[in-house]
Amino acid sequence: MNKRILVVEDEIQIARVLKLELEYEGYEVLVEYNGKSGLEAALHAKLDLILLDVMLPELSGIEVLRRLRKAEIYIPVILLTARNTTLDKVMGLDQGANDYVTKPFEMEELLARVRSSIRSNTMLTADAPANEHSPSLSIADLSINIDTREVTRNGKSISLTPKEYDLLMYLLIHKNKIVTREGILTHVWGYEYEGETNVIDVYIWHLRKKIDEESSTPLIHTIRGVGYIIREN
Repeated sequence: MNKRILVVEDEIQIARVLKLELEYEGYEVLVEYNGKSGLEAALHAKLDLILLDVMLPELSGIEVLRRLRKAEIYIPVILLTARNTTLDKVMGLDQGANDYVTKPFEMEELLARVRSSIRSNTMLTADAPANEHSPSLSIADLSINIDTREVTRNGKSISLTPKEYDLLMYLLIHKNKIVTREGILTHVWGYEYEGETNVIDVYIWHLRKKIDEESSTPLIHTIRGVGYIIREN
């Protein structure tokens, strides 16, 4: 079954080009031209990804994204922004965007990011435990509720960005096992390992601050030269 992508873009020519290119790649594409109709489609259609312009009539892309995440809809979202500043990017990531592309963009780069977001989301979903009654992952006093994406430690709620959540989920799926940097990049970021990168180190550092800093028992450990492991000691 083809993956379904919602494009929310008020510039008709850009929307038309995106639809043609995505359909050529084998995706099923829905298009909306304002924030209000885009939000309605995102809330009710079965989707695998949303391409969401930031500057939209009726509702901004950031507001659409905020309402989606408030409704506990975690479809991957890639923001499209014409601004060459960090403000929209930071706001978007804070509200739960998975990625962003700045206009004007190269189509091949956008298509690569689409493939990456869908692939990483598919991998994590496939790896998650199947439990209809209480789908969760846990170790010690740390727990993730997969249905609600709520993360708690010692009963205290912890706020994570989408990528931090995906990284923690991957570590917990493989708890007490060493995961390599290559494996993390492939399953969490959705692309093959291509040499050294510090992106994992940055996200591990943020996770440790949120998960381990206030606890006397650290859970996330570095295995030097290999990767990382989440374990009780």
